[in-house]
Amino acid sequence: MKKKLLALVLASAMALGLAACGSTNKGGSSASGSAKSTKATTQNHDTDVLNLNIASEPQSIDPALNTAVDGGILIVNSFAGLYTYDSDQKLTPDVADGMPQVSDDKTEYTIKLKKTKWSNGEPLTANDFVYSWNRVIDKKTASGYAYLFDIIARKGDKLDVEATDDYTLKIKLTNPCPYFNDLLAFPTFFPVYQKEVDASVTDKVPAGTWSQEAGFVSNGAYTLKEWKHDESMVYVKNPNYYNADKVKIKELHFMLSAQDTTTYAAYNKGDLDFIDTVPNDEIKTVKDNPEFNIMDNLGTYYLAFNVNADLFKNMSEQQAKDFRHAICLLIDRQYIIDTVGQTEQVAADSFIPAGMSDGNGGEFKNKSYYDATKTGQDSVEEAKKLLEGCGYKFTDNGDGTYKCDPAISFQYVLNDDSGHKKIAESIQQDLSALGIDMQIQTEDWKVLIADRQKGNFTFAREGWLADYNDPINMLEMFATDSGNNDSQFGRDMDKHPSAPQNWADYDKLIKQIRTSTDFASRVDLMHQAEDMLMDTWAVIPIYYYNDIYMVKGNVKGVYGTVYGMKYFMYATKS
Repeated sequence: MKKKLLALVLASAMALGLAACGSTNKGGSSASGSAKSTKATTQNHDTDVLNLNIASEPQSIDPALNTAVDGGILIVNSFAGLYTYDSDQKLTPDVADGMPQVSDDKTEYTIKLKKTKWSNGEPLTANDFVYSWNRVIDKKTASGYAYLFDIIARKGDKLDVEATDDYTLKIKLTNPCPYFNDLLAFPTFFPVYQKEVDASVTDKVPAGTWSQEAGFVSNGAYTLKEWKHDESMVYVKNPNYYNADKVKIKELHFMLSAQDTTTYAAYNKGDLDFIDTVPNDEIKTVKDNPEFNIMDNLGTYYLAFNVNADLFKNMSEQQAKDFRHAICLLIDRQYIIDTVGQTEQVAADSFIPAGMSDGNGGEFKNKSYYDATKTGQDSVEEAKKLLEGCGYKFTDNGDGTYKCDPAISFQYVLNDDSGHKKIAESIQQDLSALGIDMQIQTEDWKVLIADRQKGNFTFAREGWLADYNDPINMLEMFATDSGNNDSQFGRDMDKHPSAPQNWADYDKLIKQIRTSTDFASRVDLMHQAEDMLMDTWAVIPIYYYNDIYMVKGNVKGVYGTVYGMKYFMYATKS
């Protein structure tokens, strides 16, 4: 999932070992003037209400349409899927009544369901999952995550999924899948209420408008009662939730804001019980605060070029690659970590983060594609040679910097977050060593997501937390038909000869990985796919994610996963 924040990390006491999904705006950010204290902050003792900030206005809270972590957090607290994660990050049944029964060839899954209800009191049945999953793959829905269902076999244009009775779901896979159980805990696989969804469908909005205002039907611990867009959301306990007896907090009040200085001040006053980011200038002062937590994620903060951008229109395919390679080499990653991240992130020298399972009983061994420990200045000469091969000439300014002819100027877009801005400014300074003018442009989070998906950018901030613990999830989003293929690989190649022309081979490789039954050779195929991706230099890793958050000492039971999700339904407050 796309990550909105710079850094998401699980509490150090948690046992880690899973992966994490994409992202929105998190990370270190810049602030000034806040109280600098390592002591516990003011507490709010309204035991019925949990006051929270995770981000600004969500991209979507429709399970089929959301691709961001903040929306995912809202979904997992208001919808329930077949499976979920407990406070030890172990996969556990949710609506499912036990773990799946799996055929000997590992391609048929039979799942029994508990007798649960929608928030309006109607029974939730296996057919609700059949409907919801087929809705995701319907092209009219335009789900960015439809490709996650490619592992499920088809019957015509429908999934080979059937309700053999009201509480039994039978699923046929195309081939054995080592991560399928984890997929079933992912928000895109959660059920939605068909009557309401279908009633809201219009020609203009074929996915329906059902989740765009408060009051819709869901099946999780909370229902959305009030939504003041760009300001706040109020969720209330769902009495029809199957596990309602264990839900002690009656209401979740979300402050919708990306202004970390504002949310941090509200937290210190006691107006917020939980914040999912801390201003960059405050990180050093709060590290010893017992309310401050750092949590590991499996994900990568990176930058992406649009391979179809006008910037490359007069270049050959190799020149475009060399141009992007030069930009990658100029960036001082450790400086960004030391001055912005400040929570011991690891400089990234590959796209797939360290620690991921290889799907064959081991850990995926990463390949280093460049020396991420070099400062930008250390690589100036190497980058200059690459750009000279693209036709640029450089004049030494006599101070270690150069003037470039013809001038290089392009725009870098990011969401409006002070941490991202500081990273952008650092990169801007690094590129200026070769006279490159990188202009910084901020956009609202929802606008940025849309512009990246449509290819309305040249260079953009990106972040991805794995949706499940397998490297294919870090690779499949760059397939030509993926809704998360922001770099526009494989699209309109005839109009853009400077773009990678071999992307049909990448698509075939992704398909091979998905369908391979030889899990050892599958690991080699994933290495080949990452090699192809990194050879484009359109994806520029910066560091591997971790997560910072603060939670009041009188709040217990909030937990997260390395997928970036946060769970509030079993929290208590004294």
